[in-house]
Amino acid sequence: MPKNSKVVKRELDDEVIESVKDLLSNEDSSDDAFKKSELMVDDQEEKDVDVEEGSDVEDERPAWNSKLQYILAQVGFSVGLGNVWRFPYLCQKNGGGAYLVPYLILLLIIGIPLFFLELAVGQRIRRGSIGVWNYISPKLGGIGFASCVVCFFVALYYNVIIGWSLFYFSQSFQHPLPWDQCPLVKNASHTFVEPECEKSSATTYYWYREALNISSSLSESGGLNWKMTICLLAAWVMVCLAMIKGIQSSGKIMYFSSLFPYVVLLCFLIRGLLLNGSVDGIRHMFTPKLEIMLEPKVWREAATQVFFALGLGFGGVIAFSSYNKRDNNCHFDAVLVSFINFFTSVLATLVVFAVLGFKANIINEKCVIQNSEKILKLLKMGNLSQDMIPHHINFSSITAEDYNLVYDIIQKVKEEEFDSLGLKSCQIEDELNKAVQGTGLAFIAFTEAMTHFPASPFWSVMFFLMLVNLGLGSMFGTIEGIITPIVDTFKVRKEILTVICCLVAFFIGLIFVQRSGNYFVTMFDDYSATLPLLIVVILENIAVIRIYGIDKFMEDLKDMLGFSPSQYYYYMWKYVSPFVLLCLLVASIVQMGLSPPGYNAWIEDKAIEEFHSYPTWGMIVCISLMVLAILPVPIVFMVRRCNLIDDSSGSLASVSYKRGRIIKEPVNLEGDNTSLIHGKSPSEVPSPNFGKNIYRKQTGSPTLDTAPNGRYGIGYLMADMPDMPESDL
Repeated sequence: MPKNSKVVKRELDDEVIESVKDLLSNEDSSDDAFKKSELMVDDQEEKDVDVEEGSDVEDERPAWNSKLQYILAQVGFSVGLGNVWRFPYLCQKNGGGAYLVPYLILLLIIGIPLFFLELAVGQRIRRGSIGVWNYISPKLGGIGFASCVVCFFVALYYNVIIGWSLFYFSQSFQHPLPWDQCPLVKNASHTFVEPECEKSSATTYYWYREALNISSSLSESGGLNWKMTICLLAAWVMVCLAMIKGIQSSGKIMYFSSLFPYVVLLCFLIRGLLLNGSVDGIRHMFTPKLEIMLEPKVWREAATQVFFALGLGFGGVIAFSSYNKRDNNCHFDAVLVSFINFFTSVLATLVVFAVLGFKANIINEKCVIQNSEKILKLLKMGNLSQDMIPHHINFSSITAEDYNLVYDIIQKVKEEEFDSLGLKSCQIEDELNKAVQGTGLAFIAFTEAMTHFPASPFWSVMFFLMLVNLGLGSMFGTIEGIITPIVDTFKVRKEILTVICCLVAFFIGLIFVQRSGNYFVTMFDDYSATLPLLIVVILENIAVIRIYGIDKFMEDLKDMLGFSPSQYYYYMWKYVSPFVLLCLLVASIVQMGLSPPGYNAWIEDKAIEEFHSYPTWGMIVCISLMVLAILPVPIVFMVRRCNLIDDSSGSLASVSYKRGRIIKEPVNLEGDNTSLIHGKSPSEVPSPNFGKNIYRKQTGSPTLDTAPNGRYGIGYLMADMPDMPESDL
């Protein structure tokens, strides 16, 4: 009997070993996690499911090649065209150097804290914007969809601006530059200067007529501008090729697209400081006007600039950080990127006003010469007496200071007749006070200044290549804010989705390369992003701080960073930032209500811009843009609230080992006890409930039973034989 017992036991052991081998051999070869401390049941969620801190399991999510590549990606996304043509304008308009004070204060109050918040949730949950907010609360999953819609709207017109820059870049390889002089028109009898150009300027004429060939109103489409259509296609091809492999392709391009603008800005700064009048521009820029700083409008515009400069709410910040390791110091990243963005804005402001100071000096010299000739004519005609002119004044080589002295004397002596003389005051400050922003700064004012540079084609090539790179860096983050959430949520191939997204965006973007396209760019810029993004970021703050819990979130950050974040962030997130954001939202709505909705149309006959109100259909488009952008939030909330979608199919699950058992453990991602940081050891995890989803390999069976999710070899319980001791396994 003992002998037979040993034989039976040996046969039984062999059978058990075979069962184990069969089970493991039929497990998916790609699922290396099977032999580790945790397995992933749902094949769709396999690549992204979170693992324990101590686990050796590595998911298959792409990762940055280096920390530098990641920082450059975040810098490239946050530092965009607004740093070059929006910040200098706001600084000039709102008190010069004094504007930096409210900007820095608001950067510390809402900028860095909210940027840190987006980096943290993206890095820990490792999803795009849709997955992140659905993880925290499925009812708020619409926040991610709203971010995607806003990103798409912004990408539509932002790439058009890159197309404009590509056009000017392509036209810069000639000397003289094509916008250097007004074109001449010939007819049968004589040659004359183009009237539209003569009434404005060479650069203004080239922008509106040669580049855009703009129509006189929004309703007058005028057909496609083929030159800009080709440039738009080229811009989308560049974006598509850079993004088709995700961060593996775009990450390498970041080394050039993010660093090259700094090289150009430094070159322009050095060159600008050597130009006559540059110091006047910089002095004007940083002369503080403290009385303006107290106006509420200044703080509203500073808060808006901080908000958009860092790319909050777009989803690009979350998407980029989701490819980080979980123990990355995202607090350091938030502070570093925020201040790099700020100092880039200051550097760009120095460059812009050094060049504009040079331009103002040239215009002022022309003004002095023209008005000096008028004074000489008035002296010859006897309208002015030679006695009122100081003896040291030489009109053949008169300086700006001498002219202003003569101007003041004539104004005092001929007080009643002065207006009829037609003399102008030639002050550099008057020229510098002409606030210019956006396309007017880049394609008109700055372009005009560069025509006076020695080797102007070289500087023009550098400038517009810099604009292209600044635009592409922001576009990469914007497209990533669309692609990553959709790939994470719907498990589509990134390459196919990227190509489809770029194709659809190009064809929709054709409305921006009509002759009236510039007016549509203005419409989308004013209405498609501002209010929706403010609402999105407010909801993000509420989701993390109120629904998830500020105390739990702070504990998560401690586990992730290895140290406790400052309590400063606790109070900013809980009290200050939501209050400031709400105030900014109300102020933006009030400002939008007080400002008549419209656009500046170029009138060809007068060669000036005139304000036009939007037609009825234009107002409908404006309202539709805002509604469509925020509509996903209430839709997803109601769908989840009314249980119109079964959540069970999308639930995550994990599998853990326990002395020969493979046990399926449902992981509740929606409950109140959900933690972004699972800091518990496996022994601390509550014991799973054994349910019906436990399957057994039948002895001698040629086929495998399947779990409900269709995966083979997962969800089996091998120790289900009552007569077999657990130790024998």
